[in-house]
Amino acid sequence: MRLSKNGLACCLSLFSLILVAPLHAAEVIHVFVALCDNASQGIVPVPAKIGDGDKPDANLYWGCSEGVRSWFSASKKWKRLPAVASPRPEILERVVFKHRERDTYLIADAWRGREIKPCLQAFVHAAGGLGGEVVKAGENALKAGGDAALVAYIGHNGLMEFNVDWPAAKTSPVPAGAEPKPAVVLACISQSYFAEKLKGIGAHPLLTTRQLMYPGAFALHDALEARFAGKNAAAVKEAAARAYAKNQGISVKAASGVFAAE
Repeated sequence: MRLSKNGLACCLSLFSLILVAPLHAAEVIHVFVALCDNASQGIVPVPAKIGDGDKPDANLYWGCSEGVRSWFSASKKWKRLPAVASPRPEILERVVFKHRERDTYLIADAWRGREIKPCLQAFVHAAGGLGGEVVKAGENALKAGGDAALVAYIGHNGLMEFNVDWPAAKTSPVPAGAEPKPAVVLACISQSYFAEKLKGIGAHPLLTTRQLMYPGAFALHDALEARFAGKNAAAVKEAAARAYAKNQGISVKAASGVFAAE
């Protein structure tokens, strides 16, 4: 077979892309954030500026000082990488961070507030190993979505108001040496709504919540650091509780009652 000049150029361009962005075997954490939105979510209203789900820069869960983008950007443990394009209209911004002490990346997506249902749908699909995607970060191509090592959701517990389609329950055992995908759900009373269903699709509800709560990014940040240190689920919960206690001005004992870990 003889390639035309255009066909040859196309093949060379594809080959160059593969060389420039090899699929990187790093650990990837994918965080799904449903922006706080007074207008469309069943929440206690917050000040209008931080509760506009169309404006991520000032949003409570994203651009505010305790939102995901701002908290991880300010962290000494993480380095924010150059901007990457949003993969779909519902995602207003995507940011990527690289841990400074380990080969771990964190990809966070800011979903438009009124798109909370597709955001949660994407999260549960990813927890079930569906919706894998490749995200380019500099010269590396990272496994995200259903191929991420750990997935997390931050935002309002939309399952209080609507249902999503959960992946088919997994009946086959986890392969030897493999572990169920850890999932974190920082939303009000998430254990009751997510934990058993996550286990049913083969995921591991690493950290969920038992009470009404404020899903600040500090809890995820410190829980991840405990996990990176090789600590067990109880210690991951304690790390989240300590961060929450500090933020809320309550005792660690009271904060521990907010979280559940398995």
